[in-house]
Amino acid sequence: MTPRKKLEGLVAATITPMTPDGQINLPVIRQYVDYLVNEQNVKNVFVNGTTGEGLSLSVQERKQLAEEWMCQGKDKLDHVIIHVGALNLPECQELARHAAVIGAGGIAVIAPFFFKPTNKDELVAFLQKIASEAPEVPFYYYHIPPLTGVKIRVEELLDGIKAQIPNFQGVKFSDTDLLDLAQCINKNETGEFEFLYGVDEQLLGALAVGANGAVGSTYNYLGRQTNLMLQAFAKPDLALAQKYQFLAGEFLNFVIKLGFGVAQTKAVMTFVSGIPMGPPRLPLVRASSEFIVKAKAKLDSIVWPDGD
Repeated sequence: MTPRKKLEGLVAATITPMTPDGQINLPVIRQYVDYLVNEQNVKNVFVNGTTGEGLSLSVQERKQLAEEWMCQGKDKLDHVIIHVGALNLPECQELARHAAVIGAGGIAVIAPFFFKPTNKDELVAFLQKIASEAPEVPFYYYHIPPLTGVKIRVEELLDGIKAQIPNFQGVKFSDTDLLDLAQCINKNETGEFEFLYGVDEQLLGALAVGANGAVGSTYNYLGRQTNLMLQAFAKPDLALAQKYQFLAGEFLNFVIKLGFGVAQTKAVMTFVSGIPMGPPRLPLVRASSEFIVKAKAKLDSIVWPDGD
């Protein structure tokens, strides 16, 4: 049996392409995979997460997307992680079983955020019921308290987690609490868990405390530049790594002030890659033409250290 390749480096939080009338647009995913691999040098993906509007999709749509990413990513992508979280346990379990059947490289689960777990034991019980449906598939907890409101510290969650979830592999850590992240990494002395950071504009800080890599939406279109930041950090050339982080931050700071979310991410990816990502699904509404003009002008104005 071939040893599992460690999940590290950049993971693109994939966008769900849609047709103008709001249906998922599966045929463009082949082009999307090739773009990530050849233009952005990104070979890992996180499917049906926040950027992918996973919670706005039907179970059938989520299965179709997972299957298409697995099919088109075969022999091209290193890891396809499928987010299977939902607001109800049976759907999570169904999606976990499906991910296992299609050979996903991992599954991830967000904390339920309508009826919320109030402590570690409640959260672990929920996660365990899902992970056990795909016992051979690496399992990741998707920690994103700004959206879920579930603020149980990951450091606390990790205590004894392997005994309850034997296939627990790590965390997609989408929070700005670097103290919590650092404590997790400090306790991970054997390196058995992987910590992927999910706040793109703070990635360099997360790398400094030991994150293995990152999952984010900007790696769809700034993957190449962020990979150069990772290389600079590894040298180490901190000054060069900072330049990349500051320039990515300059763009994000600009678009956040304009109003930046999934709809705007779809627009940016469309004009950078040339691949039509389409509109978001309601209640989100498509990015304005004014946003697109301003965002494109800003991104085009940035001079990266590599000269692009």
